[in-house]
Amino acid sequence: MAIDPTRERDLVAQALAARDAAYAPYSGFRVGAALLADDGSVFTGCNVENASFGATNCAERTAVFKAVSEGRRSFAAIAIASYDAAPCVPCGICRQVLVEFARPDFVYLLVAADGSYERHPTEEILPHPFRALEKG
Repeated sequence: MAIDPTRERDLVAQALAARDAAYAPYSGFRVGAALLADDGSVFTGCNVENASFGATNCAERTAVFKAVSEGRRSFAAIAIASYDAAPCVPCGICRQVLVEFARPDFVYLLVAADGSYERHPTEEILPHPFRALEKG
């Protein structure tokens, strides 16, 4: 499923909007994500912080967990946005969670506060992912 530029811009816009729902009273770093499933549906997420920092959930994982809870298991792209001037890059845990469900041609759209974005394939974001051993 190739992603056309119009679809990319739509994902970016949804990620920019999703960051407004973030709950980030401790870091002030508000992030939004928009995840494109293979069937064309989009799941958004925002980061949700907690006073017990280990209980914090990133925007990317929020979007993945929402999608998986709705029965989706394969994804084509994700847009990730914050209010930072630089493009927003996912943390290591989010990279690993995304690779669990990402198609081989999965695309990361890393968005800056002004809406500009960079496009990266999985192998640039997580070059050597951990994968479960296949049972034979």
